Amino acid sequence: MTLHDRKQRFEEIYVANYADILAYIRRRTDSHDDAADALAETFTTAWRRLDDVPGGHDARLWLFGVARRVLANGRRAESRRSELVERLGAQLALWAESAEPPDDLDGVREAYARLSDDDREVLALAGWEGLGSDEIATVLGCSSGAARLRLHRARKRLARQLQTAGLDVTRIGLRAVALTKGAL
Repeated sequence: MTLHDRKQRFEEIYVANYADILAYIRRRTDSHDDAADALAETFTTAWRRLDDVPGGHDARLWLFGVARRVLANGRRAESRRSELVERLGAQLALWAESAEPPDDLDGVREAYARLSDDDREVLALAGWEGLGSDEIATVLGCSSGAARLRLHRARKRLARQLQTAGLDVTRIGLRAVALTKGAL
């Protein structure tokens, strides 16, 4: 089947079934955005698997099946996201209860602000974004070894800045970067 024939067949299927599939999806979703996403995913699947779409009236039934699976996948993904949010919320609450902020939060922020932009960026990637050195290397466009070295040096410079400010580096540790969130 040529590309032109594929396009023509898809357009015929789309025009003949768009309204029914949209109505099916809208009755099963809470928002217009979710319905639009599910509809797009359904017809994307139809385009990708055009050779599997039966002819005539059966195409409509096939699309209903695809839409049903798209909606089910969306519900499962939403459920996983909700569970993750609950787990993260519980973990953050535990962390907040156990983590005492340093006496001089302003001092930590000032020490962090005195670092170079490059040092703050590599520390933020590690501390705020939770990236490892291989991931930092990808973001910075350098080798993993160079990223590890930059991160090590930035941590040392931050520790020196904290010491200069008279702050207890061993008590604050790497939490200093987390405490400065938003200072970039």
